[in-house]
Amino acid sequence: MAAIQLVINNRPHEVEIAPDTPLLWVLRDKLNMTGTKYGCGMGLCGACTVHLDGEAVRSCQTPVSSVGAKKITTIEGLSADNSHPLQRAWIVEQVPQCGYCQPGQIMSAAALLAKTPKPSEDQIDHAMEGNLCRCGMYGRIRKAIHRASGSHEGVSHAQLFPASPSLENLSPASLSSANLSSGSPSGKRGA
Repeated sequence: MAAIQLVINNRPHEVEIAPDTPLLWVLRDKLNMTGTKYGCGMGLCGACTVHLDGEAVRSCQTPVSSVGAKKITTIEGLSADNSHPLQRAWIVEQVPQCGYCQPGQIMSAAALLAKTPKPSEDQIDHAMEGNLCRCGMYGRIRKAIHRASGSHEGVSHAQLFPASPSLENLSPASLSSANLSSGSPSGKRGA
């Protein structure tokens, strides 16, 4: 066991843990930040994606001792009030079905948009490679990324993000759970 200092969502934390413990388990089990999901445990599905100094990494494969002084951002830290363009676009495009992969999807997309504000289709494909969605919402994910990037030429901000009373009632944690899994206002699911 070792005392490890971490900066998570701009807040300092100290944990007493084995240095080879995956960052995922530190976040979920030690710090109760359950927005980051366990999917495969092998870094293949992307459900556990977080940012280390703005880079998307698989937290299930990142030993906590390797983090050092890097800043960690989780889905809970992306925005305190769901105002991040990706969170808003995810809601408008009704991306979540079961919702399980969504935190990792959003974190990978956020890393992409931070570096490439108006990504091409190929850039989106490359950035989202390895983020699996068992519900097959890849088309909606792509549309949400384009919406968040503002790459809908000639479309106003109000058209990109229509007012939604449900936005005020959401917490950052709710974007990482199945609370948004209805699929559509009518409750019908579909692509």
